[in-house]
Amino acid sequence: MEQINIDVTDMQLLDALQTDASLSNQALAALVHVSPPTCLRRVKRLRDAGLIECVIALLSPDRLAALLGHGLTALVEITLDRQGAEFLETFEARIVADDAVQQCYRVSPGPDFVLLVQVADMPQYLALTQRLFTSDANVRNVKAFFSTKRAKFKPKVLLAQ
Repeated sequence: MEQINIDVTDMQLLDALQTDASLSNQALAALVHVSPPTCLRRVKRLRDAGLIECVIALLSPDRLAALLGHGLTALVEITLDRQGAEFLETFEARIVADDAVQQCYRVSPGPDFVLLVQVADMPQYLALTQRLFTSDANVRNVKAFFSTKRAKFKPKVLLAQ
């Protein structure tokens, strides 16, 4: 990955794309006051440099609930028995490979990891705990908090301008 310098226009592009990545190149160019070819070139440069990891669609769980059921979202704190680098990396590799784990953070102080998991129901959560936590002799403690309402979800990196 190459070293990149970014300017105010790049910051505006990144911020706009975080808000709505479905904007056409023309609309994005107009928003940040550059020509469409310049906009396309800059966005490609930002992608190639790894500043834009991927472009995804954020789905509405509340609207999908009528079709799929509400599902179960849990925030899970994990404390390992042994915290050496190799133990942390081994546990993390197993966790991030599981599709039910939406987010994984190493944290300090307190537990070693905080996970956000999404499953269909409580039996699937139980299966997840058996698969990821109970079968691992290095997991000392698991503490789960079940979401009753998602009041805010804005996955944005704050950009200083």
